[in-house]
Amino acid sequence: MDSRRSSGRREALLQAAAEVFFEQGYSATSIDAIIERAGGSKRNIYTEFGSKEGLFTAIVTSNADIALSSLSLEETSGRSLHDTLISFGQRLMKIYMTSTVVAVYRIAVTEASRFPDLARSLYDQGPGRAASQLAEVLVRARDRGDVKVDDCAGAAGHFVAMLRDNTHLQVVLGLREPPSDEEISRIVMSAVDVFLNGIRAR
Repeated sequence: MDSRRSSGRREALLQAAAEVFFEQGYSATSIDAIIERAGGSKRNIYTEFGSKEGLFTAIVTSNADIALSSLSLEETSGRSLHDTLISFGQRLMKIYMTSTVVAVYRIAVTEASRFPDLARSLYDQGPGRAASQLAEVLVRARDRGDVKVDDCAGAAGHFVAMLRDNTHLQVVLGLREPPSDEEISRIVMSAVDVFLNGIRAR
C-alpha cells in the first residue's frame, strides 16, 4: 500500500511539474512553484531528482517506461512481430498524445537553444530510446527469419517516426485535439501494415 501511494505521489508530482513547466516556461519555473502546485518539500524533490533538469528528465523517462514495457523480453516472448508492433505502437501513440508529453515536447523545442540538455534528454529518453529497443526486437525477428532487413536501427527509427506522423505535429501545434483510441488504433494498424508489407503492388 505504501509503495502504491508513493508511486501515485510521484506521478502526481511529475504531472504537476509538467504543467508548471508548460505554463511558465522551463527557465522561469522554480521548484517553489512546482511545490505550490503539487505539495511536498523542496528537500524531497532535490533528494529524489537532484535538480530541476533531473525533474524534467524524470517526466520524460517515466512516460517512456510505460510505452517501452511492451518491448520487454517477457512481453514479446511467444508473440508475432505484427502483434508486438501493434501493442508497442498503441502504447507509444497514447503516451505521445497525453497532455504531459505534449507539454514536455513543446518545452524542449522552445528551450532547445538555451537548454540543449533538455532537448537531448527528450530525444534520448523518448524517440531515441524507443527506436533503440525496437531495433533489438527487429534483430531477434531477423534472426528467426521473420523479416529481412540489414539496418534494424534505421528501420526502427522509420517505424517510430511513422507513428508520430502529422497527427502528433498537429496536436503539438494546437491544430486539433488528441486522437481517440479508435483513431489511434487505425493509425497504428496502418503504420504496421506499411512497415511490414510496403505499399507497392505485388
